[in-house]
Amino acid sequence: RWISSKKKKKNGKKMVCSFRGSVSHGLTLELGETVQILEKCEGKSRDVMFFPFVSQGIFPVGYIHLKKAVVTNRGQYETVIPLEDPIITEVTSTLQEWSVLWKQLYVKHKVDLFYKLRHVMNELIDLRRQLLSGHLTQDQVREVKRHITVRLDWGNEHLGLDLVPRKEFEMVDADQISVSDLYKMHLSSRHSVQQSTSQDGGKQRHGDSCRMPVPHHLFVNLKSFTYNTIGEDTDIFFSLYDLREGKQISEKFMVRLNKNGGPKNPEKVDRLCALFTDLSNKDMKRDLYIVSQVIRTGRMLLNDSKKGPPHVQYRRPYGCAVLAMSDVLQTISELKEEKDFVLKVYTCNNENEWYQIHENIIRKSSTKYTAPSTNYGLIISLQLLRGDMEQVRRENPMIFNRGVAITRKLGFPDVIMPGDIRNDLYLMLERGDFERGGKSVQKNIEVTMYVLYADGEILKECISLGSGEHNISEYRSFVLYHNNSPRWSEVIKLPIPIDRFRGSHLRFEFRHCSTKDKGEKKLFGFAFTPLMREDGTTLSDESHELYVYKCDENTTFSNHALYLGLPCCKDDFNGCPNIPSSLIFQRSTKETLWISTQLSSTKLTQNVDLLALLKWKAHPERVMDILGRLRHVCGEEIVKFLQDILDTLFSILDDNTDKYGPLVFQSLVFIINLLRDSKFYHFRPVMDTYIQKHFAGALAYKELIRCLKWYMDRSAEVVRQDHIQEAMRALEYLFKFIVQSRILYSRATCGMEEDQFRASIQELFQSIRFVLSLDSRSSETLIFTQAALLNSFPAIFDELLQMFTVQEVAEFVRGTLGSMPSTVHIGQSMDVVKLQSIARTVDSRLFSFPESRRILLPVVLHHIHLHLRQQKELLICSGILSSIFSIIKSSSLESSVQEEVEMMVESLLDVLLQTLLAIMSKSQSQEAVRGQRCPQCTAEITGEYVSCLLSLLRQMSEIHFQHLLDNFQSKEELKEFLLKIFCVFRNLMKLSIFPRDWNVMRLLTSNIIVSTTQYLSPALHKSFTDADFDFKVWNSYFSLAVLFINQPSLQLETLTPAKRKKVFDKYGDMRVMMAYELFSMWQNLGENKIHFIPGMIGPFLGVTLVPQIEVRNIMIPIFHDMMDWEQRKNGNFKQVEAELIDKLDSLVSEGKGDENYRELFSLLLLEKIEQETWRETGVSFVTSVTRLMERLLDYRDCMKGDETENKKIGCTVNLLNFYKSEINKEEMYIRYIHKLCDMHLQAENYTEAAFTLLLYWELLHWEERPLREFLHYPAQSEWHRKEGLCRKVIHYFNKGKCWEYGIPLCRELAFQYESLYDYQSLSWIRKMEAAYYDNIMEQQRLEPEFFRVGFYGRKFPFFLRNKEFVCRGHDYERLEAFQQRMLGEFPQAIAMQHPNQPDEGILQGDAQYLQIYAVNPVPENIDVLQMDRVPDRIKSFYRVNNVRRFRYDRPFHKGSKDKDNEFKSLWIERTTLILTHPLPGISRWFEVDKRELIEVSPLENAIYVVENKNQELRTLISQYQHKQLHGNINLLSMCLNGVIDAAVNGGIARYQEAFFDKEYISSHPEDTEKITQLKDLMQEQVHILGMGLAVHEKLVHPEMRPLHKKLIDQFQMMRSSLCHGLPGLDKLSPACSGSSTPRGILATHSPMSPDSIKLMHRHSPLNVLGSVRHSSSSLSSHTSSETGNLLILTDSMMEHPEDLYRMQVGYIIIFASNITFQPSPSSSSLSSTHSAPSQMINSGHSSIRVGSPSLPDRYRHNRELLMLLPPHRDRPSSAMYPNMTENGQPTNHQRALYHQVIGPCKPCSDPNLSVADKVLTAPSSWSLDSGTRDTLPFLSAHVGSVMAPPVPPRTLPPGHFSMHFDAFHHQINELPPALPARSLRKSPLHPIPASPTSPQSGLDGSNSTLSGSASSGVSSLSESNFAQSSSEPPARADTLDSMPSSQAWTTDTEEAESPYLPVRYSVSEPEVLDPLKPAPCRSHSAPLGLAPALPLKPYLREGCIPEEDLRPVPRPMPRKISQPLLTNKEEQAKVAWEHGISEE
Repeated sequence: RWISSKKKKKNGKKMVCSFRGSVSHGLTLELGETVQILEKCEGKSRDVMFFPFVSQGIFPVGYIHLKKAVVTNRGQYETVIPLEDPIITEVTSTLQEWSVLWKQLYVKHKVDLFYKLRHVMNELIDLRRQLLSGHLTQDQVREVKRHITVRLDWGNEHLGLDLVPRKEFEMVDADQISVSDLYKMHLSSRHSVQQSTSQDGGKQRHGDSCRMPVPHHLFVNLKSFTYNTIGEDTDIFFSLYDLREGKQISEKFMVRLNKNGGPKNPEKVDRLCALFTDLSNKDMKRDLYIVSQVIRTGRMLLNDSKKGPPHVQYRRPYGCAVLAMSDVLQTISELKEEKDFVLKVYTCNNENEWYQIHENIIRKSSTKYTAPSTNYGLIISLQLLRGDMEQVRRENPMIFNRGVAITRKLGFPDVIMPGDIRNDLYLMLERGDFERGGKSVQKNIEVTMYVLYADGEILKECISLGSGEHNISEYRSFVLYHNNSPRWSEVIKLPIPIDRFRGSHLRFEFRHCSTKDKGEKKLFGFAFTPLMREDGTTLSDESHELYVYKCDENTTFSNHALYLGLPCCKDDFNGCPNIPSSLIFQRSTKETLWISTQLSSTKLTQNVDLLALLKWKAHPERVMDILGRLRHVCGEEIVKFLQDILDTLFSILDDNTDKYGPLVFQSLVFIINLLRDSKFYHFRPVMDTYIQKHFAGALAYKELIRCLKWYMDRSAEVVRQDHIQEAMRALEYLFKFIVQSRILYSRATCGMEEDQFRASIQELFQSIRFVLSLDSRSSETLIFTQAALLNSFPAIFDELLQMFTVQEVAEFVRGTLGSMPSTVHIGQSMDVVKLQSIARTVDSRLFSFPESRRILLPVVLHHIHLHLRQQKELLICSGILSSIFSIIKSSSLESSVQEEVEMMVESLLDVLLQTLLAIMSKSQSQEAVRGQRCPQCTAEITGEYVSCLLSLLRQMSEIHFQHLLDNFQSKEELKEFLLKIFCVFRNLMKLSIFPRDWNVMRLLTSNIIVSTTQYLSPALHKSFTDADFDFKVWNSYFSLAVLFINQPSLQLETLTPAKRKKVFDKYGDMRVMMAYELFSMWQNLGENKIHFIPGMIGPFLGVTLVPQIEVRNIMIPIFHDMMDWEQRKNGNFKQVEAELIDKLDSLVSEGKGDENYRELFSLLLLEKIEQETWRETGVSFVTSVTRLMERLLDYRDCMKGDETENKKIGCTVNLLNFYKSEINKEEMYIRYIHKLCDMHLQAENYTEAAFTLLLYWELLHWEERPLREFLHYPAQSEWHRKEGLCRKVIHYFNKGKCWEYGIPLCRELAFQYESLYDYQSLSWIRKMEAAYYDNIMEQQRLEPEFFRVGFYGRKFPFFLRNKEFVCRGHDYERLEAFQQRMLGEFPQAIAMQHPNQPDEGILQGDAQYLQIYAVNPVPENIDVLQMDRVPDRIKSFYRVNNVRRFRYDRPFHKGSKDKDNEFKSLWIERTTLILTHPLPGISRWFEVDKRELIEVSPLENAIYVVENKNQELRTLISQYQHKQLHGNINLLSMCLNGVIDAAVNGGIARYQEAFFDKEYISSHPEDTEKITQLKDLMQEQVHILGMGLAVHEKLVHPEMRPLHKKLIDQFQMMRSSLCHGLPGLDKLSPACSGSSTPRGILATHSPMSPDSIKLMHRHSPLNVLGSVRHSSSSLSSHTSSETGNLLILTDSMMEHPEDLYRMQVGYIIIFASNITFQPSPSSSSLSSTHSAPSQMINSGHSSIRVGSPSLPDRYRHNRELLMLLPPHRDRPSSAMYPNMTENGQPTNHQRALYHQVIGPCKPCSDPNLSVADKVLTAPSSWSLDSGTRDTLPFLSAHVGSVMAPPVPPRTLPPGHFSMHFDAFHHQINELPPALPARSLRKSPLHPIPASPTSPQSGLDGSNSTLSGSASSGVSSLSESNFAQSSSEPPARADTLDSMPSSQAWTTDTEEAESPYLPVRYSVSEPEVLDPLKPAPCRSHSAPLGLAPALPLKPYLREGCIPEEDLRPVPRPMPRKISQPLLTNKEEQAKVAWEHGISEE
């Protein structure tokens, strides 16, 4: 049964154990959370939890601890406040807040702070536990709280949390104190935080105590003395020694040890410690040393047992140790515990120098002492303590519990405390001179000293050798061996009782210590000295030379009077000259004893003048002289006898007032001023006590007033005013004496003479006013007098209040302050003094009375007003104002406060505003101009005045504001005031007067500002609307409101929930309050709103972007209002539109706005616009802005955080396009151009950066129009800016290796320079253009891969959502790497496992889906790719640049699948993607604009595959032909073996079965031409295999001959198997059959229809038929990449010339018997973890790249994104090839030749892929399609409407078909890419070796797009055939040598003798056309003059294929990497090899 617990609500409950809430309705609770119990049941409670959020549930009652609490605001929202120490509550909440942030530190890798904070949190928990225990004393509680607050502030600062203002360690309530006080508490809290890292003792206290120096105390603890060689008792003395002054400054600390090294007193074990006290700061800076002397007690000589009997003990010096304080001071200052040190004990070499052994050790005079043999010695520990003795005792009880010996300084400390009674006489036994006494050796002298009283009694225990041991009655000195002039320098302390001091004397007895057997000590003399002289003074502090009197052993001193009458010293002898010579004691004239004394006594004096004053009655006639000599008495003597001296002075005054009055007054002034010294400051309480309890001068006040007035009246006359100034400084205590004297007199006389007293005080104040009113500008001494008076004046108020009423005293003070001249008439120093006096007046008790404030406030405000007007002494004025506001705030309940506030408003408000504006402007100008720092422009003074202004505004009520506004005489005054206060408020928010962590102060400031604004806004509306409209005031108001709402401190969303609730409960959401105020004022504007359009659009937009829904709802409709008003005035709202778009961009980029804002903006405005007549344009505008916001938000999200460069660039491109195409904002467009360019440069995308800058370049014209400064561009002409941009773009194209794009720009610049006759620049740009041509032919360039990426799902950013793109990959980036990169950029994305188009569920899903696969570029510029004479490295560029179309293929079976032969039904689905812009461009990826889908028939597919394989074989054979020197033919062997041997699995017979079948031919009559083409290709393959076998036979190693024979046999079998289907193979080359061959071979081909086959690119997935996976059916094998040179079959190999035309070459296909068409995992478009099935064919390349291994990494990210389109040039027909037809048909010879030169037809391609002539179109004035280069106006300026290519193709003159060129034709190290369509001419072979470094070629079959299993057993030469398996080093890939361009091109005329002569595949072979060779072509000139002529190159030798004709036939390849030309060495080797061939 649940029982309500309403009655127990006064108790709060704290969780003592966490509860997980695992039961039904259980409430999860964490340790430390507070709950409130609502109901109770057996064992459980149901509660409400108050922290951190409110919820209900049940929990076990045992999990909580009940605490007392107070419930406020009872009801639904009541609050429970625990009744515990506030600091405990703060620690609890702070630790809970820290715990969250602490874990985040670990996540952010801030490890150092993480561990520091953990340590501090543990300390706080421990300190909190101590507070909760309740077992601490008040002092301990205070200390624990101090430690807690230091740690809380430290943690808050380091975690970036708010600073907590504190008073007495507790948080203050800002509502209870003034703003000025709050500001000061923030300052003090900040200072305490800054000092928290330093030691606590280092902090100075504030107030009076800061004048008192903090004493230091040195704790010394002797731990052990490890010198065991002594074997005797020892005394060890420690003291502090000042080396610079050469004297001991402390008493000695004495330790007595036994012969074993332990303490003699067993009770002192572990208690051998001392505290050297009262060391001042000055002492710590001295050259101090700890000196330790070791005195042994035992035999005379330690190692000689004969010297003296063992029972006689002597004190003998042993050794000394020193420790420099400078070496250890820093160490012990930093530690709060003892630190051990070891002191070596050194022994003295000569006892005569024992007295200075410590100095010798310090000065390292090593000849005078002996170092110990070991490192052992004294082990001591030291610790430095600070503070007065009471504090030290309190803080270190353990030290004092150990019986520490207090060791004092010799003399008084810096501060003499009252009640510190001392009476110590320190005596140093210096030295003595004694006679030898007839002995042969010198004496061993021991001195014995006694203290005797007047009656001869020896005073007991009045001698102390050192602290730590008991006092003794007899002192025995140590003995120096055989020394008649001993020097002891031993200090003895004589603590003689004060009552026994007078009459006592010291007696010194001298004995010779014999070392004979008896060991006698014989007395031979004595000396004495009294302690006090006859005049009552004690022995003076100096050295005394004492007489020595003779005596013997039998002498007794029972009658001391016998020697006391004798003179003790020279001074004594002079005093009594007539001494009889018959006395019993005779003086030894040659013997003397020297001693020195030092008295430290608070009761005895050595001063004669002081004694004379105290005993003035004995000599009344000398009173005048005695009073005059008082000023010369030492201050220490005066304060010791302060009370006695004061009694004496006033008794003298009473004795004769008239005679002694002035002198007594002077003496009193002297003593009072003496107490102002810091050394005697603590005696002021003694003086106060004397005045209150002991002073009895009832009549003194009359004389004191008279003298004081006399001094003041004389101040105008006297030149020297020292005595007057001293009297002014003593004013406080003089008034205390005056008042106390009057009180005593009044008591004694019952108030008589009251009127006279008041009159005299009135007269005295008149004199004071007179002094202050004097003009001191001419007299410097008078200034000091006035300053002294003003300094002392406020101190007399409390004394006057004892005799006068508050109003009377206030009138006195007002008159006095009013008498001071104004600021204008006195100097700056007096200004300070005057204001300090006013400040002390305000701080006095008098000012706290309301009735006195009413009198004093006007005069105080008057002086402050004057100073503020003149901007003088601002800091002091601010302090005075702070004090006034603090007093008024504490008295705010009194009715008089309203009047005072009114007074201050009238006097101060305006001048405060003026002062603040001046300070702020100075501060800003100082920041702008770094100069000397002005002390009045610091943040501190600004903060002071801001707090004063805020205090005043906070105190002002509505009435005050009303009175203020009513008092303005005109609207101009009101306007000026409003502008001032609004300006100050704006500066408060803009300048950040208060630091970021002063959140309490900032919130209070905001609250005051919003309240003040609410009071002032009606006046603004009332006075400055309608006819009196003033734009400036309204604009200032709106600016203030906007700044206010945008303040960071008011953005509650950034706060923690607990903090947000706290702020909201206290102040509410002040942004909403100001927003309502702002909206209301806007509505009041009426027609004047138009004045703020468009000026306030940006600020208002910033307000609406504040993430507060209510503020947005209030402010967004204002935009409708603005649109409406502009529509009314102008008929449109263009201004609103332009400004809104401009400001929206900058504001969103600053981080403002969100998706909710976008929706709300659209919703609210569309709703408002619906009713308007201009609805259509309005809706359009709002929609446009909404779309812009979408893009801006995406852009911002990408820019912030760790987003990848790709996302940032893509987002920027999206935004840039929007600005250009949709809203036509040119300036924003240009800004984003440069942002995008910077991103590209950062990512090293230099080509993209160039294209991006080109957009801006195209907006400019070659004109001299001046342009303003913009971005980083200076003000310059448009021509110069365009020129600079052009140069920069060219530079970026160069860095991106896209020289083809840079060349037209070079030409453009060249034209401009030429037209201006700037030949220097023209020369430079022409050289650059030439260098670019060189770079094109010589430098390496990579061909990138392209990937199609689909982004599906609503989670993607707007610019990616449900779109597909084609991306240009990085250098060397394969599909797998690209997939991983994309998944890394979108870690939440899901990889789609299929290539199919996504359904609606995925498109609208709340997730991210990525679909990635590789695509192949379809080049636009086919012409240049079909030109035979163009080097491949030029073609390579055009294959992958300026590409807009990409394709990928997917195989499928149409209809029923033929199980016997899959090729009959194997179709290809080809998808072509057309992009919005070509690649490369301004981005690495562009969106797909449209898709085209076509299907490729099986026959077309077969044609392409066979053609591709032929080219592959031809290339490989060509490589071996040119690399015979290397000799390794493993790769060729395996390749041939794989192709030929595949016939056993069916080979291309499957194609025969499928397509040469009569049934197929008859059913597909339309495919006749294609079937013929396939037959031709098969013939070609047989022919190529024959050539390969010829090369193989030449190069094969003898051991591999069997393999070659096997290949020949299998080739004949394969050929014969094909004869049935391919007639013409029966007369095959004898290279295989053993007979001779004709001289030449040319295959004839039937021309193909241009539309018969679709264009297939090098990256097509149909590569599967040209390169398959590694499998049992594959031809692939890992063979060496070493390739030889290939000898091509020549015409001599054929029997009949007609065979040349009948020969058909077939394609050999290997059939895999064990493979069927199945999906292959290698065909996946994604990696192993994100793979797609084989329905989508992967056209990616091998993961291992073929290329130069030395390619620098920095070029890996070079991007080539766009190509320059060359014009379409028709190939020459009849002009080039005359007489080539017979009867309209070409002859076989002619047809073959035609095929060789021109090709059978135009390239076969898709209808959409034709190359149209690109006609340049001029763009608009500034716009340009951001991604495409279909039109490039900069290329057409001077060339014509058709664009010229950077490297134009050569036009072949008629008859010159043997033209060759490869001066820039580089050997490549990778297989060549395929052309889009294959012409069936015999293409020349081009050598393509494998990678020189890769263990596996870049053509690895595992990356082919269709595995062998997907080809129904049909396999072709695998890409892995080019892998290297040989252990030999790889062959060099650079097989072509370069020739100087100056050489002419020639052909070799020599015929080869080899049986295997190369077959010519070029029309340049003269044997094909005519048995007679034409003369070689020597040179050709470049056509049209569009590009420089290409140099010619000679053939290598006759009969070999010219290198320039060995260009690659297209085939799909993964990469194109250009290789450098051959070195000279390699060139020589090649020539030598060719020479060997010719000989053979």
